[in-house]
Amino acid sequence: MSLSESCAKALSDKTYEKRKLAAQEVEKMIVEFNRSKNTTQIKKLIETFAIQYCISKDPNKRKGGLIALASCAIALGPDAGGYNNELLTPVLNCLMDPDTKVRYFASESLYNIVKISRQAIIPMFPEIFSALSRLVADTDAAVKNASELLDRLMKDIITENSQIFDLPSFVPLLRERVLTKNSFARQFLISWISILNAVPEINMLHYLPEILDGIFQMLEDQAFEIQRMCETLLLQFLKNIKHDPSALNLPKMTNILILHAQNANNELIQLTALTWLREFLNISGAGMLSYSSGIFSAFLPCLAYETDSKKNIKENAMIVNNIMLDLVSSNENRSALSSLDLESVMEVLKMYLVQSSATKVNALRWIHHLFSEVPDEMSQHANNLFPVLLNILNDTSDEVVLEGLIVIADIVKSAKDNDSDFNKTKYREFLESLLKLFKEDKDFLENRGALIIKQLCALLNAEYIYRTFAEIMSKDNENLKFTSIMVRKLNTILFTSSELFELRSTLRDIKNPKSARLFECLYLCWANCPVSTISLCLLANCFEHVSTLVIHFGNLEITVDYLVEIDKLIQLIESPIFAALRLTLISKTKDSENLSNALYGILMLLPQTETFHLLKNRLQCIPVSSSSAGLEFKSIESQSGIDFNKLKEHFIKVQKNHQQKRRMSVRN
Repeated sequence: MSLSESCAKALSDKTYEKRKLAAQEVEKMIVEFNRSKNTTQIKKLIETFAIQYCISKDPNKRKGGLIALASCAIALGPDAGGYNNELLTPVLNCLMDPDTKVRYFASESLYNIVKISRQAIIPMFPEIFSALSRLVADTDAAVKNASELLDRLMKDIITENSQIFDLPSFVPLLRERVLTKNSFARQFLISWISILNAVPEINMLHYLPEILDGIFQMLEDQAFEIQRMCETLLLQFLKNIKHDPSALNLPKMTNILILHAQNANNELIQLTALTWLREFLNISGAGMLSYSSGIFSAFLPCLAYETDSKKNIKENAMIVNNIMLDLVSSNENRSALSSLDLESVMEVLKMYLVQSSATKVNALRWIHHLFSEVPDEMSQHANNLFPVLLNILNDTSDEVVLEGLIVIADIVKSAKDNDSDFNKTKYREFLESLLKLFKEDKDFLENRGALIIKQLCALLNAEYIYRTFAEIMSKDNENLKFTSIMVRKLNTILFTSSELFELRSTLRDIKNPKSARLFECLYLCWANCPVSTISLCLLANCFEHVSTLVIHFGNLEITVDYLVEIDKLIQLIESPIFAALRLTLISKTKDSENLSNALYGILMLLPQTETFHLLKNRLQCIPVSSSSAGLEFKSIESQSGIDFNKLKEHFIKVQKNHQQKRRMSVRN
């Protein structure tokens, strides 16, 4: 029995009512065939609708074929599942029809077939899902509405039959589509993932790495509803991860989070990724150390955020930073530190040493922390760090400069502990490079010189630093003007900084051979600046030598700069640092007499200014009875073993060189 001519014609009619009447006739025929178990005729009819109607060039005929196939399913009832492939394939093809009405009727037909077959359609779920993912983004509102009805029906069927649902086959479909940019498709996909994640029998965590990247990208959607759905879904996933960490695929997911945490263009994505990273660190602890370089890339830039809109991002970044500090510092994680790839970590940290000041500070603090925790391993990176750190010293931020100096001190200390040869050469190389920077950039010396030198002296050995500077500059006969400026700077720091208290104490005790050698070393360089030389000698209680030098000042060209420096020296003599020197003036010793003569000599060099009267008043305070005449007493300098005649000759020679250089520069 085949279709009657009138039925076949009615199925192709342009009016819906006639096609519907014809479909009712088809339904009766299928009922009869099914009752008599005439599967051959059933298949023939279905094939007729699929071939002669559903792929016809006539859109009305295609519509008729679709309603006829739905009628077949209705007529078959519970037995429709046995014909699912024959029924669904032509309908699914029509869902891609260029005619909007055909697509709509295909959606309606598919809904009716699925509603009848229910559980039986699960084997064809991938094909139906693929079709649905296109329909939800259809340009026609009617088609879209029809797809929503079908979508709800499919979700009901899958959740009711989750135990037989083939999730592994479904995940590739999600992975293919989850990167879509279409908002409707995104909403559709999020809803499906959320539904499946809510089913107790389905463990979506196992497949989360496959789709996590796409879910994060959906957070950028302009539609607030989609953002909200994504946030809710991700929160649910994170809750499940905390409940069952064993289901976590750490490598894949961590790398995805690191990537999105660096998305500075989208605050929601960045905040969410950092929140996840924070939880991963809490869950996995030291197991995350192997991802340290990526984690640094994720949170370090965020620590520099200052705007209110990024306040939460910065707070989360700070939490991640603190957790990482604890992981690296914990004694329990000593063995896990072997998984820390210092090579890649240092590459990342060095990269952030050329970013904003706040980022530089945090990167430098991390380098310092690593030197504290793994000094042996970090010493291998010293060579590559030094050039970068030298540039850091010229930063406009004091905080950056100070943190940079701390790291430099770490490198020097690390080298000292591990390789004495490195310590001797690299330490000196650094100080030579620093002097070169001062020489090349006078503003750098003026603005940053004191800060850098004081901090280095506080962090390292002030005596070694001053001795090395003096040795380097003493050998430089070409840059006498710079040497003079540098000596003046070092001298000011020596006398005014609390960081150099111990060095001052050492220089006061030149009866000690070690102190005497240090004094001689500094003197050879300090001779480039006459007033600084006098200051050094006064500090070391070499008062007789000062008297000799002051007399020689009469042979020097007394410039305005010299007078300014002498003014500063007088102010210094009145400061707390020289309290012991002032008390020497009233002692009945040879030193008192020599000091008095030296100060009177300085007084004679000064014009009658305020400073002149300041020193004059001080000298007038010396009691006449304090004279040391007739007393047998050795001065401190006579007990030092220093050849002061040789030093005086050196001073005179150096000053002659300066005089010649000035004359040559005038001629040129």
